[in-house]
Amino acid sequence: MSFFDAFVQGFALVAQWESLAFLALGIAIGVVAGAIPGMSATMAVALTLPFTFAMQPITGILLLLGVYKGGIFGGSIPAILIKTPGTPASSATALDGYPMAEQGKAGKALSMALYASCIADFVSNLALILVAGWLAAFALNFGPPEFFTLIVFSLTIIAGVSGDSLLKGAVAALFGLLLATVGMDFIGGTNRFTFGSPDMMAGLNFIAVLIGLFALPEIFSHIRNPKEREGNVRKLGDSHLTREEFRGSLKSILRGSAIGVFMGSIPGIGAAPSAFLSYSEARRASPNRENFGKGEIEGVAAAEAGNNGVAGATLIPLLSLGIPGDVITAIIIGAFMIHGLTPGPLLFTNHADLVYALFIGLIASSVLLLFIGWFAVRGFRYVADIPSNLLFPSVLVLCIFGVFAINNSIFDVGVMLVMGLLGYAMLLLKFPAAPFLIAFILGPLLEDKFRQSMLMSRGELDIFVRGPITIIFWCLTVISVVLIVRSTMAAARIRRQQRRTSMPPRTGTNG
Repeated sequence: MSFFDAFVQGFALVAQWESLAFLALGIAIGVVAGAIPGMSATMAVALTLPFTFAMQPITGILLLLGVYKGGIFGGSIPAILIKTPGTPASSATALDGYPMAEQGKAGKALSMALYASCIADFVSNLALILVAGWLAAFALNFGPPEFFTLIVFSLTIIAGVSGDSLLKGAVAALFGLLLATVGMDFIGGTNRFTFGSPDMMAGLNFIAVLIGLFALPEIFSHIRNPKEREGNVRKLGDSHLTREEFRGSLKSILRGSAIGVFMGSIPGIGAAPSAFLSYSEARRASPNRENFGKGEIEGVAAAEAGNNGVAGATLIPLLSLGIPGDVITAIIIGAFMIHGLTPGPLLFTNHADLVYALFIGLIASSVLLLFIGWFAVRGFRYVADIPSNLLFPSVLVLCIFGVFAINNSIFDVGVMLVMGLLGYAMLLLKFPAAPFLIAFILGPLLEDKFRQSMLMSRGELDIFVRGPITIIFWCLTVISVVLIVRSTMAAARIRRQQRRTSMPPRTGTNG
């Protein structure tokens, strides 16, 4: 079958009303699921999978891909409005999105999140179509040592989200790494810090930690001082982005999209590290870096671009090599197999029409996400107008319900409450929560890849400089640390000068 024939047949498959209708339905389901605290895109795709068994292959797979893409964007809605990220990757969006909502710019933040998501999703889909083979071949060169050096480099993003104090950010990150060790050691088979509790053998539930760390401190703060927000109810504000705001964020959106494509093409990394890395790089390069974390619209754009740039790229190893790029694509690969399709090189030979149909459907999904997201933003954004005395109790109920529904576990609810108290203490002591979360995400990966590397080399450390990829990442890490130290020292010097200029002059007295 020639390229032209395969393309025409693929277009005919997508042009059917059933294909487009189920793709749009999947995006709508994903947006709603992502907007519910505790209901991740992974859970939404898993719950949708059984409904695809009786469908045509193209219809069922497009439905799942729609849920996937809609769920990733939908997580930004509660992250901005109520500081309760709907998905783990939306945690970076909350860093600037929620302060914007408190400043009466919720509509503007949601609009920027939508545009950045759609652009990054489109770039990611183009990368899948144009460079799938090359990126997949490059991803095959990553073994445990390459993963380890990549994660070490990724941990330098902690400095980008540490606020004014790099030391406090480092302490928070170390505590996150410590909690990441709780549970069973899957290499040695021993329990660590479980204190005899079977509930802790699987480690701390990530969603419980996430919601406890970000949402509950705001609720506790309101309970402690309910009058603090009186007369300052958040407003939607103008949802129209100015040309200058969009142009100022475009570079960060494109950079975040590229980061998302790279991180997504490497199996096992996921969207959360990509979102934080994109956010950190945007902060480092922005002339408004001091405003990041206080309501900077470029921060929202960068986080959402890094988040959604992963979506299409995770399909690169899936379609080219038959290797799932993340947990969601591992579920989607099940849909392929149920319909008698085996992802990999032979898929392009035996079912070229289906492959091109998926490519065309993915491009259509970016357009549909723009329209469906536009309606979702205008529907959900009215949450910002709810008075605090009604909003926070409702958020607390949603948090408890969402965390309990993951595993039907009261223990997870307890973890969420404990993490909420920890998060509130960090808020009072001005310790940033983002470095804690990044370390908690990357900690298990860092440990696993280090120990696998040590087993491969029988304890020899030279395995971590075994090839050009590891050396490149070590060089990038060193350069990043040098730039961080220089920028931190420069910022401290500027603050000292500002304090000197703001001090009142001394007046002497004669005794």
